[in-house]
Amino acid sequence: MAEYKLLLPSMGEGVMEATIITWLFNEGDNVKEDDSVVEIATDKVDSDVPTPVSGKIVKILKQKDEVAKVGEAIAILEIEGEGSASEEVKTETPAATPDAETLKAIEEPLQTVAASNVEFSGDLYLSPLVKSIAQQENISETELKSIKGNGLEGRITKEDILAYVANRGSKPAQQAAPVQAASTPQPAVSAPAATIPVNAGDEIIPMDRMRKIIAENMVKAKQIAPHVTSFIETDVTNVVKWRNKNKAVFEKREGEKLTFMPIFVKAVVKAIQDFPMINVSVNGENIIKKKNINIGMATALPDGNLIVPVIKNADQLSLSGLAKAINDLAYRARNKKLRPEDTQGATYTISNVGSFGNLMGTPIIPQPQVAILAIGAIVKKPAVLETADGDVIAIRNLMFMSHSYDHRVVDGSLGGMMLKHVHDYLENWDLNTEI
Repeated sequence: MAEYKLLLPSMGEGVMEATIITWLFNEGDNVKEDDSVVEIATDKVDSDVPTPVSGKIVKILKQKDEVAKVGEAIAILEIEGEGSASEEVKTETPAATPDAETLKAIEEPLQTVAASNVEFSGDLYLSPLVKSIAQQENISETELKSIKGNGLEGRITKEDILAYVANRGSKPAQQAAPVQAASTPQPAVSAPAATIPVNAGDEIIPMDRMRKIIAENMVKAKQIAPHVTSFIETDVTNVVKWRNKNKAVFEKREGEKLTFMPIFVKAVVKAIQDFPMINVSVNGENIIKKKNINIGMATALPDGNLIVPVIKNADQLSLSGLAKAINDLAYRARNKKLRPEDTQGATYTISNVGSFGNLMGTPIIPQPQVAILAIGAIVKKPAVLETADGDVIAIRNLMFMSHSYDHRVVDGSLGGMMLKHVHDYLENWDLNTEI
């Protein structure tokens, strides 16, 4: 028998570590090749780690809530094979446990990335778990720097920060920093959150990790971008007729359903091509015009949380290709099968609030994008139609759309015209379009 080290696999560009959520097997359990053995979480997505070999789990190296780095061993399996266990482990140790110099070279660039996400300076490294606890408890950077870390290279561990929180109330208040010269601009300081009274019978539900990330991102998005929202009502009767005509054929041919979303994405992509300055990001005083059109698709999860998988290079996909990509991403999102790279790189986002029966919404722009489209429910209504014989009232399929955009770089003319073009593409949908 030989030992095999199960390593934390690569999870996409920029993702270098993950938090262990739960082990799906215990020490002593036998696992088969491709079995999912542990659930992990990054700042982007939750996912499972499968084992590439069959064997028995003899040692779990990373426990629940601990952070592991890409390439680090998280468990040891006993597998069939020749050779001593010590030789097997020794062979893999360099890849699994990089030396301090290598770790420093890998992590120094990441410190700035992590800091920019939480608005801490680049000399302070926090794991995703410690970061979320610090944010929840409103622990300032000054306080964090006063905590003695017992982790690798003096880093703050979960136990360190929880111990600090437990003793925080008994410590004297931090002395205020000296006031700087009046000529130096000072960042705005948020007032501490008010204490909410809890009455008898009230239930306290702690936020899970994903809800904390969503809350943080939504607050930052509203603080960064001045939101403006335009609305339009669209006659999508042709779209409904076309889908009704093609959905059975498509399902029989492809083995999956044809929803309205591929049509919406196709119309949005065309409108972005008409107005490429909606496909941008803001970097300080510079505007970054994106080459690729990557459409984020806001997706509700069974646990009530939200995730936004991304259709990469949507402008290069046919309707059939869009339908397959959308179905695949939606299925994997709801079954926790997304990879971190599946949620990265969106340049524009669509939120289908109509799937919940809502007529319209005012969506929040995901950073660093500058616009997002909300699509409402399709409802049959009487509408006035212009005909050669005069105006008539007919039953039509109508739908509201709302377009939120960042007024720093998108004015009402651009945001409104882009929405009008999406409207026009949907209203004039060709009933002979091939799928």
